[in-house]
Amino acid sequence: MAVVRRIHRTLGAVFGLTLIVAALSGILHQVMSRTQAPPPKPRPHGTVDLTRLTFPLSGAVQRLGASAGQVRMVSVRTIEGRSWYQFLLEDAEKPVYLDAEDGTVGTDADERYARDIARLHLGPEARIRYTAYLTEYDTEYLNIFRILPVYRFDAEDGRGTRVYVSTMTGSVTRHTDDAKQWEAWVFSNFHKYQFIKHKDLRDGALITATAGAAAAAIYGLVLLAFTLRRR
Repeated sequence: MAVVRRIHRTLGAVFGLTLIVAALSGILHQVMSRTQAPPPKPRPHGTVDLTRLTFPLSGAVQRLGASAGQVRMVSVRTIEGRSWYQFLLEDAEKPVYLDAEDGTVGTDADERYARDIARLHLGPEARIRYTAYLTEYDTEYLNIFRILPVYRFDAEDGRGTRVYVSTMTGSVTRHTDDAKQWEAWVFSNFHKYQFIKHKDLRDGALITATAGAAAAAIYGLVLLAFTLRRR
């Protein structure tokens, strides 16, 4: 009995703080579910005027010098008021664009299309600047958002608003600001130990903390059982 009590106290002293932190950050997660909107639906922004598709699609493929086997997807996008064919070619990192009205090949059309998506999402009066092109997830744009690559645009609104844009889906994949990111930072670091960069070490720390808290609770139940039995 004395041994069980000592083990319970030791486990409680060692892992009690991690349990408190996990509980409080878990409460924060519930708060975040109300203060932070879910990721926007991957729905293309804007509309397409089909009457302006005057350059034939077959001619567009020939002008790009692509074979039918290289083309994975063709979409029609509106960029700065004009209609464009968007081609996703095999092994290409970014889509390739060709003006669907006069057949001009677009050189920076992907970034311009991303900027249009950001403006449509934030409003025409928003002042935005292009800040990053992500091909990998980072500490802010996590793998839960699932879509890569994405462009990041920051709004000059005093709140640190930024959006992540996919030209593949034609939509905003993440919309956040400084206040929301502070909540996310606290949750990621205190609940998921994101400050530990090495995944195996991070997983080991989480397993150890959770197992220790569970063991402390189990020994507490054993003590309760002994006490009830004695009475």
